[in-house]
Amino acid sequence: MHKWVSGILVLLMCLTVFSTILPAQEKISLRVAWWGSQDRHNRTLKAIELFEKKYPNIKIYPEYTAWNDYWTKLNTQAAGKNLPDVIQHDYAYLSEWATRGLVLPLDEYISKGVIDLSSVAENQISPGKIGGKVYGINLGTNSLGMLYDPELFKKAGIPFPKVGWTWNDFREIATRLKNKLGIYGAEAITKADAQVFKVWLMSHGYWLYSEDGKSIGYKDDKLFVDWFNLLLDLQSKGAIPSIETDIARGTLGVEDMFIVTQKSAMGLLWSNQIVAVSKAAKERPLRFALMPRAPIPNAKPANYLKASQFFSVTSQSKHPKEAAMFIDFFTNSLEANKVLLAERGVPISSKIQKSLLPFLGSSQREMFNFVSLAEKNSLPIPPPDPPGATDVVNNVWNPIVEQILYGRITPDKAAVEFRDKVTKILQQR
Repeated sequence: MHKWVSGILVLLMCLTVFSTILPAQEKISLRVAWWGSQDRHNRTLKAIELFEKKYPNIKIYPEYTAWNDYWTKLNTQAAGKNLPDVIQHDYAYLSEWATRGLVLPLDEYISKGVIDLSSVAENQISPGKIGGKVYGINLGTNSLGMLYDPELFKKAGIPFPKVGWTWNDFREIATRLKNKLGIYGAEAITKADAQVFKVWLMSHGYWLYSEDGKSIGYKDDKLFVDWFNLLLDLQSKGAIPSIETDIARGTLGVEDMFIVTQKSAMGLLWSNQIVAVSKAAKERPLRFALMPRAPIPNAKPANYLKASQFFSVTSQSKHPKEAAMFIDFFTNSLEANKVLLAERGVPISSKIQKSLLPFLGSSQREMFNFVSLAEKNSLPIPPPDPPGATDVVNNVWNPIVEQILYGRITPDKAAVEFRDKVTKILQQR
């Protein structure tokens, strides 16, 4: 008995010694910010719970909002040196934030395996590179498409859009849908972020900005005029919502989209958005068509593959390694991706893509199939928008779009005004 007690005392002494040698694991807090729908919020919060279970010493504080408020909030936090550790980023703004020194290069963490990209193709990594360094990890591959409701097309007796369809085909189909069903042919075509105009230009062989980012990228203003004449024609026929309707509905959620309520047969969306839209539509079957091409001979494709969003680590983070670990978890954890289910786009890890297939619902499968189709019918991704592009959209494009669609200015006069104002902004940068 005495020997047994002595043994216990020796063991306790050893444990005491080891506890003084091995430091307690540091408790770390990380703030993570993203934008998106309620469905994205719910999925992301569940994935965060899995991360915290794997790393019990790391506590995540989520900060999420809608797109409209996201960048205003982040810019305020940046000015106050109070940025979250990890932020969801967009291709259009990543270059600017890297140039301003607000996000960190992640190459060190990639080379050390903290962020494992061994199953990721280079073309999935390169969109996050600025000046040869990786500033953002792609959260999913995306392409812009025309989501449509097969049920409504069948009801109207109209064939589904085919690969290579043009904007003239779109005009005809949208008008026929309006006339036959008394609903909008399409919604979201006039969204005031210039994205649809950009793919219109791309199919003509141009882009909105020049290579050096100092001027507009197209020479003939007829491209601008023709685009808005198309919109005015569709608006006058009631084939797309009026500008008044678009503005009035600007802050409504996914559940109120016309394609969800079957008041529109088509809607312009990024491929990953089908997950939230299908859920709002109670999983009614919806399908994607490629973007219409320019109505000219030998038109180029109007699709390109894009990183839906990135995760970046801010330069104000006190725990960049742990922030990188969080990004790796989103990229490589099958358990996390079973929860996320490609809501942000097709995962970049080939291993995760393959492992996810048995768990995909109909909307995720449609997204995977569409991205695969777009990959075969796409152009290289355009360069990021230049510094000043945000000013262009907010202070030039948006007001001019409204003036044109309200009939206060003709497309011809607007084209000249747009060129002059945009050139002035870009050349000041």
